[in-house]
Amino acid sequence: MKSSEAINCSEPTTDALLTALKASVFGKTDVRPVIYPRTPTNISVSFTLFGIIDVDEKAQIFESFIWRYLFWNIEGLSWDPVECGTDRIALPRKKLWMPDIVINEFMDENKAPVTYYLYLTNTGLVMDDQPIHVISSCNLDIYTFPFDIQNCTFTFNSYKLYMEDIQMFFTEPVESTFQNSLEVMATKGEWELISMLSEKGLLPVENMNTSYDLLIFHIVLRRRPTMYIVNLLIPSCFLITVDLFSFLLPPHETDRSAFKMTLILGYTVFLLLMNDILPVTGNSLPLINAFFSLCLALMVASLLETILITNILCGSSNYPPLPEWVKVLFLKYLARLVCLSKKPGDQNRDLEVYTINCNPVKIPETEPIHKMPPTLQELRNISQNLQSIIQRVDKHLNTDQTEEEWVHLGQVIDRMLFGLYTVFLSVSFFTILVYWLYWYNLTASLV
Repeated sequence: MKSSEAINCSEPTTDALLTALKASVFGKTDVRPVIYPRTPTNISVSFTLFGIIDVDEKAQIFESFIWRYLFWNIEGLSWDPVECGTDRIALPRKKLWMPDIVINEFMDENKAPVTYYLYLTNTGLVMDDQPIHVISSCNLDIYTFPFDIQNCTFTFNSYKLYMEDIQMFFTEPVESTFQNSLEVMATKGEWELISMLSEKGLLPVENMNTSYDLLIFHIVLRRRPTMYIVNLLIPSCFLITVDLFSFLLPPHETDRSAFKMTLILGYTVFLLLMNDILPVTGNSLPLINAFFSLCLALMVASLLETILITNILCGSSNYPPLPEWVKVLFLKYLARLVCLSKKPGDQNRDLEVYTINCNPVKIPETEPIHKMPPTLQELRNISQNLQSIIQRVDKHLNTDQTEEEWVHLGQVIDRMLFGLYTVFLSVSFFTILVYWLYWYNLTASLV
């Protein structure tokens, strides 16, 4: 364009306008539409996010569908809308110069339908809107999965032209872009759009005293966690609760270890089935994986505790008497602490009464046995037999007392470990919950 004079139409028809444009605009697609080469072309950019298609954590890709809008002026072009019959006309893109505006994060081919036309107004304003299937890279942080918030960016800039040739501006405030996207968004799947932010920047060119003009849009997304809460967290909490209450089963009457083994097997199968819906990425390990590992570790620890207690209860008849320090520490102090203090058994009292009341009278051996009367000899034999019986009963009752002490020890240890298991489980779950909320709020404040 060599001047800013308005073009003239011979009549208010499309053919007349196209003829006038052919003489002044068409065929000049190789250079920017400015009168002087040092004049930069101002490009206004906006878009509408029509749909969130997919977020691939493993590939770190954000897939979406947008409508992109570009506005720029053909310097010096104008016509009289009354004389030419219209204030705008639709033209093929190939007829006019097009800016090479790209999205820096673009990672794949645009598979959106191809459109061929744009609008040219009587003031020289070109309006180009185009659908784009955007497959862009995005640095995804899934540490707080499934309560994560992601911040993906669209960076618009010219692929080849520097800021001396093209300067970029926002067509509208980013708040309007956000509201328009919410109104027209068609796909509402796992992710929801919660905010949009924008900033203008520069990309310096290496070894050159120039830069590219940039427009950066931040797309803030939040995952809908309901499916993961129902399918992952609630079943895990149910299983670990069942494992906790399995401590109430009497280990000496039921096979508690088989029950816990069944729980561990079921939880392992559950994790294998749910593995497909867990995110996989090499950047960070999700906190939910630590939660699952903790649940499995607690179940295994619970099984090991049951094996220990079962071994004590079932093998107590073959164990030696308890050391005194064990009796004092476990059967006296810890037993009171876990509310399992045991009163002395009636069996021991019966033994003492029996020993006192049934102690045979010792018959003095002043005469040889063959010179004793038959009655006295019979009494002596009865006394010896009673002493033998008392010794055997005493030995048997002492063995029963040792076994009872081992059983009591096993019950005290079982109750103590049950309390420690409950405290550790509560503290661990509370810590993970607080840590989860802390990182979730921190991520939300950063974006």
